[in-house]
Amino acid sequence: MIDIVNGLGRASAYGGLGLVLLILGILLVDVLTPGNLRRLVWEQRNRNGSLLLSSALLGVGGIVFTSIWTTYDDFGKGLVSTAVFGLLGLVMMAVAFVVVDAITPGRLGALLVEPEPHPAVWVTASCNIAVSAIVSASIA
Repeated sequence: MIDIVNGLGRASAYGGLGLVLLILGILLVDVLTPGNLRRLVWEQRNRNGSLLLSSALLGVGGIVFTSIWTTYDDFGKGLVSTAVFGLLGLVMMAVAFVVVDAITPGRLGALLVEPEPHPAVWVTASCNIAVSAIVSASIA
């Protein structure tokens, strides 16, 4: 029974940390794109914003999953590792966004919030997933 209680406590701690990192991911995408992301996705049903946000959330989720899966035997060290790698992933996704924006024509943030689907969102979403995979591979 103690194992179950300990497992629930650890799952709650990792789950809470994962939710915080996902919320930070939402805030990061909101900062990188013009306008209000919540309004853009939920009210205007913008596919570009939805794809960009989804890729960031999947990327952060993948990093958190990998960090938990390969966690240290020490619970505290595992939590810290998950937080550090999750934050690293967010920073790397933001840097990748800025770099893609710098080397491509137009303002990437503005293109991604257009009402019509834009191919640039696929490039940016793929970049988020690629960065997530790189950070996840570095954990293992």
